[in-house]
Formats: sequence, structure tokens, C-alpha cells
Amino acid sequence: MGASPSLSSREIRNLADSTSFSSEQIEILHRRFLHLTDGKTTMSRNCFDNVPDLDSNPIKSRIVNAFFDGRNLGLQSTERVDEITFENFLTTLSFFQHVEDTHPKEDLEFCKIEKLKFLFRMYDTNGDGKITLEELREIVDELLSKKTTTDVTSSSIADAAMLEAANICMGQTETDEQYDGISFTDFLQIMQDLKIESKMHVRFLQMDTTAMCTQ
Repeated sequence: MGASPSLSSREIRNLADSTSFSSEQIEILHRRFLHLTDGKTTMSRNCFDNVPDLDSNPIKSRIVNAFFDGRNLGLQSTERVDEITFENFLTTLSFFQHVEDTHPKEDLEFCKIEKLKFLFRMYDTNGDGKITLEELREIVDELLSKKTTTDVTSSSIADAAMLEAANICMGQTETDEQYDGISFTDFLQIMQDLKIESKMHVRFLQMDTTAMCTQ
């Protein structure tokens, strides 16, 4: 294999302007990207098999799919691409940046909204603008996949969660009342007390630099 491609100073500046990563972080992440892709300029899904932080995450597949989701790549489409460039990788990775509480309140609020949009798209798999009961059941299924035993089914948990969402967003709701899914406005209301701006992150900067993507 020949020498791995490097980023020019101009490319680094442009990427720093379009994301919140520093030039140093971009260079580190570019090296991680090349390690994961075995020096290739594009990344496929199986490259994420070498990210230790994702191994024990029950929604690993959703996180990985998010990197290939057209909605997160500015394509305005729910279609998934087969491979992504480093710029695509960095764009999606920026959603997982850790944000300190010391940032201005306006910046923290903006970051929270952007992270919640990303999280909402990860759950709204068909892109219809709502998290349906079926989608919620799939999420709970995945979250319980690491559990060996459970006294309640994912279906009953999802049903209860959807009813609670309806009660929060529509007021007290009878079990037979129609609530067709969680909109993003509802999602914001439900998640308003969660400090997701500092919680939703993946430590790509601390990845093992010897990790390689074998194909």
C-alpha cells in the first residue's frame, strides 16, 4: 500500500470552519479514519467494527447507520449511502462532540437541539417525521438485547412509553385515544430536562490507533 493521503492546510481550515473541531482534532481524527479504512479515502460500515466504544452499545447498528444516513449528510433524503468520505465522517461525528457546561447558554441550547435532531432521525427510521409505536418497540428491543432476562416485554414497555409521551404532549390520554407518534416538537418536550449536549458522545479521539479495517 502506498503512502496514506494527508489533508492540506486549506482542507483542514475548511473542515474546522464547518465543524466545531480544532485543526489538531481534525488531524487526529483523519489518522483514525485512515487506520479504520486501512488507508482508503472512503469508509464502509464494517470499518466501525474496530471502534471499541461501540462494541457494548445496544444501539450500535443505529449509530453506525447514522453515518450513512442521507439526512445527516445534507442530502435531504432517508436513503443510505454505501460509503462515506472523511468530510462525511467528520460532519456526523460532530454530533457526538462533548460540550462543556462552561459554554454560553445560547451555544449549549443550539448544541442540544442539533443533537436531539440527530437522535430523533436515528429513531425515526422511515423519515416520516414521527417516531411511531412500531419504531419505539424496535428501539426497546435493541436496548433490551443485552439483557438475559426481563419480566416485561419490549412491547409493553414501548406501549407504556408511548402512552406517557401522549400524556406529556397532549395532556391526560385514555388508552383508546389516537396518538400516531412522537413528532420532533413532542421529542423536544419529552427530552427537555436531559443534558444531552454533554452526554451524547463517542470517544473517537481516544481510539486505538492500531485498529485496522480488514476487508
